[in-house]
Amino acid sequence: QVRLVESGGGLVQPGGSLSLSCAASGLTFRLYDMNWYRQAPGKERELVAYIRSVGGITNYADSVKGRFTISRDNAKKTVFLQMNNLKPEDTAVYYCNAVWVGTRGGSDYWGQGTQVTVSS
Repeated sequence: QVRLVESGGGLVQPGGSLSLSCAASGLTFRLYDMNWYRQAPGKERELVAYIRSVGGITNYADSVKGRFTISRDNAKKTVFLQMNNLKPEDTAVYYCNAVWVGTRGGSDYWGQGTQVTVSS
């Protein structure tokens, strides 16, 4: 059974930092591209950052570039999202997503989400 479990969310003041983690089990983690999405109330889910399984290539939404950093530890089967200089508009539920695309199909898994609230 595949599980993705996010942790590290919480309440932080503007300008503060949070570090999210997503621990995976039940899958060959190193083969999966890992994504962080977020969804704010009344808005669509958006891709925040991704890190590829090959080469560790990363990319970020324009709104978080220079403030967020995604990384992964394949040995620990964990992906991280370091969030600095947080803004109220970063308030959302953050979701971890694992994607694998093979020659005969693929897999797509989601965590349950962790709430991040940026407020004074």
